[in-house]
Amino acid sequence: MRIDLHTHSTASDGMDTPAELVRNAAAAGLDVVALTDHDTVRGHTEAIAALPEGLTLVTGAELSCRIDGVSLHMLAYLFDPDEPELARERELVRDDRVPRARTMVGKLQALGVPVEWEQVARIAGDGSVGRPHIATALVELGVVETVSDAFTPEWLANGGRAYAEKHELDPFDAIRLVKAAGGVTVFAHPLAIKRGEVVPEASIARLAAAGLDGIEVDHMDHDEPTRARLRGLAGELGLLATGSSDYHGSRKTVRLGEYTTDPEIYGEITRRATGAFPVPGTGGPRPA
Repeated sequence: MRIDLHTHSTASDGMDTPAELVRNAAAAGLDVVALTDHDTVRGHTEAIAALPEGLTLVTGAELSCRIDGVSLHMLAYLFDPDEPELARERELVRDDRVPRARTMVGKLQALGVPVEWEQVARIAGDGSVGRPHIATALVELGVVETVSDAFTPEWLANGGRAYAEKHELDPFDAIRLVKAAGGVTVFAHPLAIKRGEVVPEASIARLAAAGLDGIEVDHMDHDEPTRARLRGLAGELGLLATGSSDYHGSRKTVRLGEYTTDPEIYGEITRRATGAFPVPGTGGPRPA
């Protein structure tokens, strides 16, 4: 089985619609794909309706969190999307995205970058506006060469010159809320140092003690020594070690299925989940 547990669609900051994403996942030879848009489940219905035979969808979201002044992302899988407290927190984060993005545009303008809000809004479309949309605007303007190049202290990285904070969940609350909704939590790209400051390992241990299920080990922003360290840390803390692409379509260079999760780990995630269940594809023949 080929299992990719971290992807994004146009419901947040990906380039593929949810329907395109699941079709592309099947064409890439995946057996399981998780749709984990930022702080929203809006793309799930479309993805399920288009899900090809032979591909299973894991519903989820990537929750924006902050601990001790450091931003982090928490992947939440197979939770009940209608659980009211978790739904309310996702809405608070989404509502803060536009003011935050406008603040970052203003900071960029103060730095002499000729970016306009209308440009960022056009790029975001119907998605939840975020830093990747602003980064794409910087690429269009020739300020940086790639979206990844915008996520540096010079521009949009955590604490960077044009960075602005937004409403974010306390990760301990996120773990509690996701578990109350029957879901499973995995700390996304925990040591992606090129994105900015990362959470210390002591804090990861605290999260594990609070019920964190796993950490994302195999990821494009982790080099081989980092992956080895994280794999060891997962073993020390009794955490599941996942792998996934963090696919955003053409916005990033990573391919669907470039990094994957071991089937046994996937089986344990589905065993722990009670809020929702993986959805087998019935939306049409699998691409040849």
